[in-house]
Parts: sequence; structure tokens; C-alpha cells
Amino acid sequence: MVSKTDDIPASVPNCNVNTVDLVEETPDRKETTKATHRDPCGHSVDTAVMNGGGAHNLSEEESKQDGAGDTDGGEDSNEQEVIVIQDTGFTVKIQAPGTEPFDLQVSPQEMVQEIHQVLMDREDTCHRTCFSLQLDSNVLDNFAELKSIEGLQEGSLLKVVEEPYTVREARIHVRHIRDLLKGLDPSDAYNGVDCNSLSFLSVFTDGDLGDSGKRKKKGSELEQIDCTPPEHILPGSKERPLLPLQPQNKDWKPMQCLKVLTMSGWNPPPGNRKMHGDLMYLYMVTVEERHISITASTRGFYLNQSTTYTFNPKPANPSFLSHSLVELLSQISPAFKKNFTALQKKRVQRHPFERIATPFQVYSWTAPQVDHTMDCVRAEDAYTSRLGYEEHIPGQTRDWNEELQTTRELARKNLPDRLLRERAIFKVHSDFAAAATRGSMAVIDGNVMAINPGEETRMQMFIWNNIFFSLGFDVRDHYRELGGDAAAHAAPTNDLNGVRAYGAVDVEGLYTLGTVVVDYRGYRVTAQSIIPGILEREQEQSVIYGSIDFGKTVVSHGKYLELLERTSRPLKVQRHNVLNEKDESMELCSSVECKGIIGNDGRHYILDLLRTFPPDLNFLPVEGEELSPESVRQGFPRQHRHRLACLRQELIEAFVEHRYLLFMKMAALQLMQQKANKESKLATLTENSSPGAAVPALPSTETPDASAESSETSTETLTDANSDTVQTDTTSTSDAPQPAATEATTTEAAPKTEPMTETDSSATTTTNASQATPIEDNVVPTVTTNGPLVPFATAIQNGECESPLEGKAEDIIPGLAQAKELAESLAAEDGSGIDPKSREVVLNACKAVGSISNTSFDIRFNPDIFSPGVRFPEDSADDIQKQKQLLKDAGAFMVSCQIPSLVKDCLDHSALPMDGATLTEALHQRGINVRYLGNVLAFVDQTPAKAQLEHFYRIGISELITRCAKHIFKTYLQGVELSALSAAVSHFLNCFLSSFDAVAHLPADELVSRRKNRKRRNRVPGGGDNTAWASLTPSELWKNIVSEAQSYYHFTLHCENADQGVEKYSLQKITLLREISIKAGIQILIKEYNFDSRHKPAFTEEDILNIFPVVKHVNPKASDAFHFFQSGQAKVQQGYLKEGCELINEALNLFNNVYGAMHVEICACLRLLARLNYIMGDHHEALSNQQKAVLMSERVLGVEHPNTIQEYMHLALYCFANGQLSTALKLLYRARYLMLMVCGEDHPEMALLDSNIGLVLHGVMEYDLSLRFLENSLAINSKYHGPRSLKVALSHHLVARVYESKAEFRSALQQEKEGYTIYKNQVGEAHEKTKESSEYLKYLTQQAVALQRTMNEIYKNGSNASIMPLKFTAPSMASVLEQLNIINGIIFIPLSQKDLENLKAEVQRRQQLQESGKSVEDLTVDGPLELEDKIPMDVNVD
Repeated sequence: MVSKTDDIPASVPNCNVNTVDLVEETPDRKETTKATHRDPCGHSVDTAVMNGGGAHNLSEEESKQDGAGDTDGGEDSNEQEVIVIQDTGFTVKIQAPGTEPFDLQVSPQEMVQEIHQVLMDREDTCHRTCFSLQLDSNVLDNFAELKSIEGLQEGSLLKVVEEPYTVREARIHVRHIRDLLKGLDPSDAYNGVDCNSLSFLSVFTDGDLGDSGKRKKKGSELEQIDCTPPEHILPGSKERPLLPLQPQNKDWKPMQCLKVLTMSGWNPPPGNRKMHGDLMYLYMVTVEERHISITASTRGFYLNQSTTYTFNPKPANPSFLSHSLVELLSQISPAFKKNFTALQKKRVQRHPFERIATPFQVYSWTAPQVDHTMDCVRAEDAYTSRLGYEEHIPGQTRDWNEELQTTRELARKNLPDRLLRERAIFKVHSDFAAAATRGSMAVIDGNVMAINPGEETRMQMFIWNNIFFSLGFDVRDHYRELGGDAAAHAAPTNDLNGVRAYGAVDVEGLYTLGTVVVDYRGYRVTAQSIIPGILEREQEQSVIYGSIDFGKTVVSHGKYLELLERTSRPLKVQRHNVLNEKDESMELCSSVECKGIIGNDGRHYILDLLRTFPPDLNFLPVEGEELSPESVRQGFPRQHRHRLACLRQELIEAFVEHRYLLFMKMAALQLMQQKANKESKLATLTENSSPGAAVPALPSTETPDASAESSETSTETLTDANSDTVQTDTTSTSDAPQPAATEATTTEAAPKTEPMTETDSSATTTTNASQATPIEDNVVPTVTTNGPLVPFATAIQNGECESPLEGKAEDIIPGLAQAKELAESLAAEDGSGIDPKSREVVLNACKAVGSISNTSFDIRFNPDIFSPGVRFPEDSADDIQKQKQLLKDAGAFMVSCQIPSLVKDCLDHSALPMDGATLTEALHQRGINVRYLGNVLAFVDQTPAKAQLEHFYRIGISELITRCAKHIFKTYLQGVELSALSAAVSHFLNCFLSSFDAVAHLPADELVSRRKNRKRRNRVPGGGDNTAWASLTPSELWKNIVSEAQSYYHFTLHCENADQGVEKYSLQKITLLREISIKAGIQILIKEYNFDSRHKPAFTEEDILNIFPVVKHVNPKASDAFHFFQSGQAKVQQGYLKEGCELINEALNLFNNVYGAMHVEICACLRLLARLNYIMGDHHEALSNQQKAVLMSERVLGVEHPNTIQEYMHLALYCFANGQLSTALKLLYRARYLMLMVCGEDHPEMALLDSNIGLVLHGVMEYDLSLRFLENSLAINSKYHGPRSLKVALSHHLVARVYESKAEFRSALQQEKEGYTIYKNQVGEAHEKTKESSEYLKYLTQQAVALQRTMNEIYKNGSNASIMPLKFTAPSMASVLEQLNIINGIIFIPLSQKDLENLKAEVQRRQQLQESGKSVEDLTVDGPLELEDKIPMDVNVD
């Protein structure tokens, strides 16, 4: 979840944290307060959501009143500041017309506006929109905070008073009623509108899990479970149906309240009626088929006497004048009254997380056929372009640039300020992304007039809603030397990465533009906010820094140099000089393309950040330059489509970090040589080095307290994971932010952060420490690459890499600690007072690693190296040479270190990609660009352990094929006119996936989509050019895919059509369909597609429902919350569960504060909390938190995203622990279905899932089914972990247990023997696992013998045999749960000294019981397991 770029607290432009924002806040917030549980740490878990929307709008003045204004945001203040925010709530009474008064819990921080929102969402008051709240007959100001209102206290009575309508209020009312009527209708989610998205969890849990847990009793549950999964979920099934992806939710069956609700054709009211108070007219048809005309007047709504063709505005008799439309309709239509009430009941019962809007739109690639209904609001939206209205600020569009920049300028001194600022930044950002997306679609659909309409279409530019749009084509040969259109297509994403990086460094006074890149219908659109005044002047006049012609003319500016200098260290950009056209030397601190413009608002903007990061020489052949041998061996440099290929920020961070370790080791080795003759001198040195400088140790040696403190308080250390410099001020907490210290939190230690995305963070966090140890033995001064050992010095030159899990280098290289101290004291004292020999040590080490300084470690890159057209002054020749070498080393580091380390992580399963998106994420986290995909696959191909990487290889191939197809699809779509779009898309998908030889046989005029007018036959179809798409054939498309793979990825695909590809690389067509649809933004009809028919195409044009935009934007971060989260994780890793839990709860509150209730990071937070609740024995709370995590993952990431699948598995475990067995099974079956769909059965994660399913089935005594899943799991584990792995031993044991339950002792013995052999060979005879296994073998043997005796007895004596009762053990729930915990990597850790003593006592008690012959199992059968029932064990199975 957290990639390197995001370590840096990102925040990006945004504004107007004024009234406007708050109106928009989710209406569902209060709902959650009802369900607030207390968690073990005494914080209320949900406060966050309850206050989510606008509660913590701490303005600066108010935070000062709170006493937080005085704290300085240092280490100590953090804790107190957080507490300030959570002011105690109080209760007020609300009295609405026609209802009983009710109590409402509020917090002093809230605004009156939020009580309005709650009332508009409550079942009994939801139909009111136009009212005021009064306290003792005084009207409360909507935007006042509750604590500022005099006389408002515990128990005050607030009256809801109806107010007269205005046209705006009447519109809002109609809109609100329409939203209530569509409250359960999923069509907005299918259509990707208004940040709605799908969620199916409630289909499998029958509503809210919280209650059902209490209702059902365990005993009765066993009988009623139907455990048989659908056929397609069973192991070995080849069927991959699509329909179950979106199961029909019974709640969605529409309850019709009205047939039609629309604006009347008589609008707007004529002048004379306006003076009677008429605001607008509505036309409706009730369910009873009554046609009515309604007037909205200032006093409310009433029936008038107009009909469709005659206008008679007089009130009908009776007129039913009502303040609310709902009251009026309830009097006229009994069906409306009945259905509306039922609908609201259902709406309110849904989990708030199913209804809250997501921050960014999520699109679904499949949807059912939804009937199109009449909808006045949508119709109005479509034609009023929604501008003035939807943006809430009457009569004006939003000034995006002003909003984005003012939010950056908000104060950030203390926590409340920072929260307010980050929240404002995030809010404006998500609004901007939504507006930019809508604008881009409007531009491509032809709804926006160009600002240069005379030019040809590709060159046009547009302005809409104060956003500037340009198309990704090479206009005016701007990119001619860099690769033309290919470069113009790549530049926007590079630019976006630059904006992201500068935004994350967040330097005061330096501004970037709001930037969103949208791919839609084959076009790439860049949307940017507009610098004030830039449209009035020529570009040449405005640029005062940088170059507008790629380095021919260059200007520089002192203020820009000063601002950019502050970004140079975190972004590793070196200050350098270039020559301008007059051969004068100009100093820059960025690439030449980066332009500085001072806007009319006086702000310093930088734009065109496409070369923020240095070029990737592996894809940039330069004449006369020889790359390092590692790169050459892999066939680099390679020709790329364009010359803008850059290294990723993550790669640069990892490279610098790797160099830093080398630097330390070199210094250490030299020191060791000196140490022999200078023992005494060093001893004194150590004492002198300033005691304040807590030497950051590598994570493995760090004391728990210190590390937690450093991670909580030294924001700097973590924020810009900027771990390269030792030149910091020694007194600050973050002494030398050396990578070693932050390794745990940055991504170099890939295994440590990676799992947050692919697997479950906490699953690995706990086991990590133990995983990291065995590998360390080879970290000796010789550096191992994946090949032979290389002597130390040469390895450094070549940028080679050590075993990727560098952990405890200190233990091996004795001089390392002294080296660190030396480096620090050098930095601290400017080197005075340090003997020259030591200084020489540092100098040599600096030279060896390519540092730009001779006294400290400092690596930076010059982004202009190898830029065509850029010339450097003579005097910097040496420097340039050094920089070139550094770039070559970085390229070599990518090939010889990062790619092998990724493959190694996949081998040891610390990285587990499941689909294209998670694979891309895994690559990016290690700084590997996707253009290296061919290399990565080639590397896997040559790995000896290729069989254990089959899943990775398969996902890689399918990603490669779908990306090539996407490249082709992009240009294919550009030639299609709108009326033929669905025909063209379905034709492309047929060529790509169908076995049918698509289309070639159809008569020509059929190819043109059925025209709207039926007279088509006597007209020339299509007019030539725009039907070119119809001539594509499957063999031609696959030929293109193969050649694209060769030219772009330098990878040879061996297949001529879909079927060969599927056959050769064992792909699934459904997976390819999902990948291409998601990448290209296609939405298809959800039905069963027959890809393999040779007689008809798989897709028809009716199957293509929509084309969605694919949007890339900046994700602003909640930095404080993120640090709390990381500190919490660190605490948990060290076993301080309680403290970890408190920190993570705190993080949850802060995340909610910044992001609102829905966000990917909140999802990770909830998942970890649930896991902690579970480990600490609070199963119910675990269930509640995990349910939220699942809902959020479905809503924010997508219903079949790999993360969602993981969340389902965790939820199933907690359901099982809560005794909800049938729900647990349903959830596991759902997870298995999704996984089959996303990556097929052959994946290491499937083994875990099948073990879970098998265990639960064993628990409900479905032995045969259970065996099918467990044996499949055994097979997959053997394949991916090797037959000798401990995971496989455990699998054997699980299978043996089922055979034992079936009384098939011979098979059970055979399985357990296999397991025993593995344990004996791997951990030795003395290990408890081996002993347990051997005990179990004895037990099985006895049982087998007893059974045989009984059988013999029966044979001998027939029916009158005296038969000993045989013990057939039905597994107890507790033993099943114990096994479930083990396979899911959950370890019960003793919490404190006191708990340890209890535990010892418990162990003794057990031993006595066991001696007295009672089995432990009998003790734990009833009730969910408490912590005391568990003996802590280490479950690091592998």
C-alpha cells in the first residue's frame, strides 16, 4: 500500500476550506456513532468516522484556544495534540415537526451544518431540506461551531423550523428527494457517477455481521449449514463463469414509489405567477397511473390544475399544500406512502460504508443490463453542464489554481493545523480530479470549444471550468528529437511523477500545477490548473527560469535557485551549470525543461517536470558511451520509442541506500586495518562523539524503545526517507537520517513494506524478524550478486548488490559502528579535531561510492546528462564524467540487483502479485519500470527455480500481452467515429480473445454500426476512412501484439492467436478480458461469454456498455497519520501489542480526519486493527473492524481487487472464531471464486485459501469435500515451496487429521509420516514440532490397530462380537480454530510480565490436567477462545 514515493508526506494544492466543503460531507457520518465500540485501548474506534466529515475543522484561532497553538510540533507535543482533538461529545435533543423529540450525540467541534446533514439522512426526518435549527427561538448559523454557540449544552432542545423556499432551495429539495428514491439503486455505481461504487459483502453475510453473530447459537447452526460450494469453485474445475462476480442483491429490486418525476414543460413561471410565489413546476405520474402537475412555491408544494397541454397554475381542490414533496405525495398516492417508508427503512439499515462516496471514482468493468429510467436530475445535469450548480458556489466556477495553492499555504506548525491543511489539500484534490476527468471526457466527446479552433484537431487546446486541457500529441514538432508522438504520450505521466515528487517534498513558496492525466477513447488528455496571467502573455516573456526549447536558450533566477536548492537533497538533484545560446554558464538546480514562471498572483510556479529524475541509460543508447558490464550482458542499451525514459524515484532511493551501506562498509574495513595500531585513539574518539547523537542502529540491533521513539517523533527521518546525508545537525532527533535507521519503514527493505500491498501487512510483520536471520550469514565483506562472489572493491564500482535482505551488517563487520560515529563526528564538527587518517578513510569511501562531497556521503544526480541539446561548461567536465558513471551504475544496479531481488522476493513469497495491478505495484516499489517487464520475465526464465515462479511468470506474460494489446487498441480507437464505437470495441475484443475468425465474412455494410436512421441501405456506408477498424483480423492483431512485445519489451512471444497463447502460457481468457477491460476502460455486459466457439464471435456490439476514462492523479498523503501508523506497526513487530493498538487507533482517527471515511490507507489501518483485536482476544471487535475493511476495499479498490480477496479471507477467519460457520464458508467460497477469476487456481495464495476452506469443512464434518481442498492445497504448497518445506509438512498433517476423522487410519499414517520426515530433516528430532508429529503417529498407529482388532473380531465372531467402542473424533471447533490460526500466521504473544506469569500458571495447570487424563481440547470447546486459552507459539512455519 505504501510505496517509496509515498513515504514523503505528500500534499498537493487545494482550497476554500470554507463553507463549501462542509456541505458536501458525507451524510452518513452520524450513523456510525451508533455502532461505536470501545476497543481494548480505550479509544473509541469509530470516533473517526463520526467526526469524519467536518468535525475537525479546527480553524487556527480555535486550535490556539485549545492550547494546541502553543505546542511546537516537537516530539512531546504530538501525543497531547492528538488528545486535544478528541473533545468530549455531549447530547442535545432535537424536536422536528410531527415527530417525537430524539437525542443526538454531537461534538463541540462540529458545525451546525452537520446536524442538518444528519437530519437529512435519518429515516424520520430525511424528507426535509429547507429548515433552520433554533435554540430558544434564536436561529443558529449553519457554519458556526457548536462550542461557539451560547447556551448550547448537554440536554439543550433544538427545534427544527421550516423555512420558506427559494428557487435554489426548491431545486435542492427535488434533488434530495430523487436521491432518496434512488437510495438503493446501484445504477450510479455501475455508471461510475458521483463517486458511487459497488459492494457485495452484504450478499454473503445477510446484512450486518454485528447482529447476526449474537442471534445465531452455535449448536443449532451445525445442522442448517449447506456446505456444498457451486461446481465452478471446486478444485480442478475449468469453468470460469462471469455472472457470480456481481451477485444480485435482493435489496436492489426496485420498489417503485413513482413512475415519473420530472420538470414540467411549463417552466420557468411567467412574471405574473412569480409574483404569486411560484418557483417552478413539476410533472409526475404516480404508481396508480395518476398524472399530476405540482407547483413549488415559497410556502411549499401543492397540486395545480395544469395538464400536459393547458397551463392553469391555480391550486387544485384540495391542493394538499405541504412543506415537503414527500408529505404531499404520501397524501395523493397510497403506493408511494407504503413503498417510500419501506425503502427508507432498508436504506438506513445498510452499512454506512456501502453508501458513503469514495474520494476518487472507481469504475466497474462489468455491469448488468440496467433499464434506463426517466430522471429529471440527470437530464438537467447533462444540459446545464452542471458547472455553476454542482460546484456549489452560485454563479461562478471554481478557481482551481487559487484553491489548490491557498490550501498549500495553510499553517502547518502543529498537529491541528497540519490536519486542517492536509484535509483541505486532499478535498480540493479529489474535487479537482473529478472535475478534470469530466472535462477531459467532454473534450474528447466534442462538447468543449477549442481555444484555437482553426488548427487541426490534434493540435487543439481547451479551457473548461478553469482547467486547461491539451492532447498527448507532438504539437509543432516540440518533441521531434525525443521521439515525436511517443514522447508526447509519455511526457504527461513523467510530468505527473515530477509534480508528485515536488508536492511530496512540500517546500514553502514553490508551487506546482494541479495535474491530472486522463486516457479516454484512445486519447491522452492532460488537465492542468491555470497559472494566473499565463494566457495573456507569450511563453517566452513569462519563463524566467529554465528553457522553453530543450536547452538552446536557458535562463536562471536567484529566487528559483534558492527554492529548488531546498528540494535538491530529498530529490537527489545536483546543482549544475549549463551553457546557453551565448555560451554563458547558467546555474540550474533541476533539468533544463523545468520552467519557472511567476504568476500574476506573485507565486513561483514550476512546470514541465518531465525530467525530474535522471535518464535511464539502459533505454537510451548514446554513441560512444559504454554501459557497465552487467547491463551489456543483459543486452542493454536498448532502443526505446522515445528518449524520455527516466529512472523511478524508488530506484534512486534504493540505489542511494545501497551505496550508503557500501560507503559504511568500506570505511569500516579501512578503520579495522587502522584499529590494530590505534586502539587507544579510537576509544577516546568514541567517548568524545556527542552523546546527543543517538547513533541510529540498523533495525535488527535497535532497542525497541529507541526505534519506536525515533519513528514517532523524528518526522524528518521518515518523511523524506532521505537517507543519504550525514550532514545534519547533531542535536536534532533525526541525527543522521541514515538509511539503515529507517530501513524498516522505507522500501529498500522490500519484504518489510511490500506485504502491505500483496499479503497482509501484519501477517508478515510478525514473522519477518525471524525470516531475516538465516540469510544474513553470507553478508561478508565480499558482496554476493546472484552469481559468483566478487571482490569488494570491484563490486562497488559496478554498483552490484548484496543479498537483498541486508539486515544485520553490523554483526558481521566489526568496524561499522566506529565508521558511523566517524561519519557523524565529521559531519558535526566540519572535520576539525579528527585525525587526518580517519578523514582519509572517509575520503576514500566517498570516492569509491561516487559521493559529490569528499567529507560526507551525499549522492545526487544531474538530470540533464545525455539530454540532446544541453551543453555543459568545460570546467565541469570531471563532474560530468562522474555523473555519467553514476548513471551507468544506477542502470547496472537495476539489472544486477533490483530485478534479482524482486524475483527472490517472489521465490520466498514476500511478494505475491496476483494480477497486473499488483505486479506493477511490486515492480514500482523496487523502482523497476514496467518497460523492464520483458527483462524480468527473461530473468525468471533462466532461474533454476523456475517451476516455483510459474505463477509470477504467468501473471507477467498476461500483463505483457494485455499491455501490448492496449497500445494497439489506443491507436485503433482513434480512428473510430462515435456511432461505431461499440461495434469497433466488440470487434477488437473478438480479434483479441475469440476463437472465431472474427468478422472477415460479414457483408461490408454490416460492419458499420446499425445507423440510427433505418434508411441506411441506400446510402454509402461510413464514408471510407472511419471504417478502417473493421478490417482488423485476429491473426493480424496477434501479429501486432507479438511485434509490439518484441519492439517495446524486447520479449519474444510464441503465439499466433489467443488459443495458442492460452495453451502455451496456461493463461485464462477471462483473466485477459478483465485485464484489458480495466486497462482500456471498457465496460462489458455481465453474462457468460463463449470464447471458444468457432461458429460465432464471443462479443456483439450489445455487449459493450460503456467506455470509462483511466485517470492518473496525485494522491495527497496524511503524513502525521502515516507516521502514527508506521510507529504502530513497529510496536506490533516488537510485540508491544497494546501500545501498537493505541497508535494505530490514533492513526485511524487522523486518517479519517484527513481523508474522510473512505480511503485505501484507512482500509489497511482497519485490517491491522482487526488483526490486533483478534490476537488480543476481542473477536467481536475484530469482526466489526474487518467488516469495515472489506466494505472499504470493495468500494475503493474494486470488488475483485487482490486486496479485497485478502480481506475476505481475514473476515472469514474472524467469522469462524465468532461461531458464524456458514458465513465463514460463504466468504471463503467468494474469495476462491474471485481468485480463480483474477489469477486462476495455480497460485501460492490459493494453497492458503484452500487450507482455510478445508479446515472449516473439516470442522463441520464435511470430510470428503474437506479432503478435496486440503489435497489441492498440499499439491500447490509442494509445487511452490518445494517438497521439503515446513508448509508442506503442515499440509500433510491437516490431510492426516481429516483421514483420521474418516477412520481411514492407513492413509492418515501415510500422510503424517511424510510430515514427520520433513520435520525431522528440517528442524531435527528434538524440535517440538517433530515430537508432536511423532506423538500423533503413535496415536494413529494405536487407533489403526484397535480398528483392525475390531474388524477381526467381527469377522471371527460375526454379529455377536463384543466390540470395543471406537473413538471417532469429530474435530472440536477449538482445535480447528487453532489450526486456522497457524496457517494464517497468527501468533499469540504474551502481552506483559503479568500475562507471562498467568501464562506459566496456565501451562502448569494444563500439564496437571493432562496428567490427570483430561484432554486440553475439552476445555476450550465452548465460547470463542480467550487469550488465556492459548499458549503463545511461533508460527513461522516456513
